[in-house]
Amino acid sequence: MITIRVFNGPNLNLLGQREPGQYGHSSLAEIMQGLEQFADSCGVELEHMQTNSEGGMVDAIQQAGGDGVDYIIINPAGYTHTSVAIRDALLAVEIPFVEVHLSAVSSREPFRQITYFSDIAIGVISGFRGESYLLALQAILNRIEP
Repeated sequence: MITIRVFNGPNLNLLGQREPGQYGHSSLAEIMQGLEQFADSCGVELEHMQTNSEGGMVDAIQQAGGDGVDYIIINPAGYTHTSVAIRDALLAVEIPFVEVHLSAVSSREPFRQITYFSDIAIGVISGFRGESYLLALQAILNRIEP
């Protein structure tokens, strides 16, 4: 069975109430519930977590490496533009990952257009709000199916 972990960065716990015009009205719990249902229907083991702490994200990524996780879906949120530590953790565990963003970061403020992860990701999905996660999971499934 394929195992996928989803890592959600800072402030994503406020989805649904934080800038809904930019990020949508769905909560992170609602988005993850839909993702879990889709994963279950595809026979994929899916686990997810959210942290506002850079160190917590690094620890969780390192743990995924030790646990033999097959793929990662990551929304680094604000750490997208700042975290060499999370980048280094992803490189260290060598788990293929998809970078996800709810908003279209390429059309936002200049500082949000900088990502420390896209050059090492197997793909980047951006701008589809909560559906971005479903698209990332589908892309991973397409990659592993013959």
